[in-house]
Amino acid sequence: MEEYKTILTPADVEFVERRSRFIGHVRPVSSEEEALAFLAEMRSQHWDATHNVYAYRLRESGVQRYSDDGEPQGTAGIPTLDVLRKSGVTDIAAVVTRYFGGILLGAGGLVRAYSHAVSLALESSGVVTMRMCALAQLTCSYSQYGRVAALIPERGGVLDDTQFGEAVTLSFHIAPDGLPALQKALADATCGECAALVTGERFFACS
Repeated sequence: MEEYKTILTPADVEFVERRSRFIGHVRPVSSEEEALAFLAEMRSQHWDATHNVYAYRLRESGVQRYSDDGEPQGTAGIPTLDVLRKSGVTDIAAVVTRYFGGILLGAGGLVRAYSHAVSLALESSGVVTMRMCALAQLTCSYSQYGRVAALIPERGGVLDDTQFGEAVTLSFHIAPDGLPALQKALADATCGECAALVTGERFFACS
């Protein structure tokens, strides 16, 4: 998998539907243990709520789970999971807390309310695309540093760290398909003295 969609920041939103209070929570998670810990946290925080419906999706294991938590079957957990699926996000857990307001919403009303809560929370957090990038490093002289440091972002790289010693060592990440153009630009700018060494790969958020 070269890319996937997820969220990077937690989000909580709230609205009232026919006197019932709905609170949508989303969190980035990387394992089932993290998802269950988040669910336990929400249940503890909202111990007095009528329902704490949840759904989560994990990328590496492919696990997808949900619960109606006492709501009529198919009206809460599945709609919550469906929003995550249709948004294409993974490595995410969602909990929708409901405080019952005394008015029944009916099956259709419940589906709409739970779906709306998750959609609002996703919108508030912001969905990002994570892309596999090459981790790279290069060393240059102080006289070359200014031009080399400028070339990295010019060719689509993102500088992660700079170490100043006898020479300057720059660590950065870049999309693999952008690396050849950067290597050529570095060679041209330094008369072949500088080249990037790929040290690994990792997922990073991209626009």
